[in-house]
Amino acid sequence: MGGTFDPPHLGHLLIAEQAREQLDLDEVWFLPAAIPPHKAGFSPAEHRIEMTRLAISKQPEFKLNLIEFERSEPSYTVETMKRLLERYPEDTFIFLVGADSLDSLESWYDYETLVRLVTFGAVARPGSRYRIPELADVRTIDLPQLEISSTDIRERAKRGRSIKYLVPTEVETYVKEHDLYDV
Repeated sequence: MGGTFDPPHLGHLLIAEQAREQLDLDEVWFLPAAIPPHKAGFSPAEHRIEMTRLAISKQPEFKLNLIEFERSEPSYTVETMKRLLERYPEDTFIFLVGADSLDSLESWYDYETLVRLVTFGAVARPGSRYRIPELADVRTIDLPQLEISSTDIRERAKRGRSIKYLVPTEVETYVKEHDLYDV
């Protein structure tokens, strides 16, 4: 499961748990993006890594993987998956995405290679419609509707509003202690 995790929130954990259960996964690896190719203005890596570590610390099947921090190029999913498959040739990977991402999957960097490398676990919002691109192997994950976003959490924190019950308690404490999203 890739993302900036700025901050990781309960929606991320819910997705990971439902994917683990519904797709019968041994583990869910959280892969914070070192250099997100389509985002700017994110928190420093050490904060995003530590918040992710704190968020998943109580679930033994959730692991933190920092493979994206081993290179200096943008964090393209296809490059990360190539490296994971080289390093763990006996493992099978399912890359978790929001089902809405499937609509733009063909525009992802080196899409043709990516769809040959992995199966996608698509998190479908109730009633959502999406198109599965040709050649992509997609398994859907049903998820209770929960509207939480890292962007909204950062905005709430900037305005001095509570982020309790949106993020794990440990992440809430970390954000406050480090004044991460203050204006």
